Amino acid sequence: MEDQLLESITYVLPAVVSGIIAYYFFKSYLIDQQSLRKFQLLNDQKKESFPIKLQAYERMLLFCERIHPAKMMIRIHPISDKPIEYVSLLILTIEQEFEHNLVQQLYVSTDAWKAVTNAKILVINKLQQILTQVSSVSEVQETIFKEFSNISTPTEIAIEILKNEVNKFIS
Repeated sequence: MEDQLLESITYVLPAVVSGIIAYYFFKSYLIDQQSLRKFQLLNDQKKESFPIKLQAYERMLLFCERIHPAKMMIRIHPISDKPIEYVSLLILTIEQEFEHNLVQQLYVSTDAWKAVTNAKILVINKLQQILTQVSSVSEVQETIFKEFSNISTPTEIAIEILKNEVNKFIS
């Protein structure tokens, strides 16, 4: 009886050991395959979302270019001789441009969005400040050209931040 037990153990033990080894190899193989599928899925999602993110950064850059006060002067002509109406028109244009691009905050980073919104706020504040210093539309235009030609404007700073972030994506 003891010989039969010993003989059956010698047959069963290698099979059990082989089964355990096969189980662990199969388990690790399945885990590796699952990790590979997750990686491929993430990679595919990044490939699909990259053009959307890039387009959002392009639109934010274009927004900053369009609200640059000196460039707005060229594009937007006064509707009357009153400086308050002209500045109001400029501010309204900035607000409309901003609302048009509001959804882009989903695709750009928090820092980029803050830079863009800060640029918008600073430009509007500066336009309102200029309004208190002038008495004609031509003075508004002259003051805007002077104020925004010598310094680095808020829109230019926002554009640099946007460009740096895009360079991080591309590199």
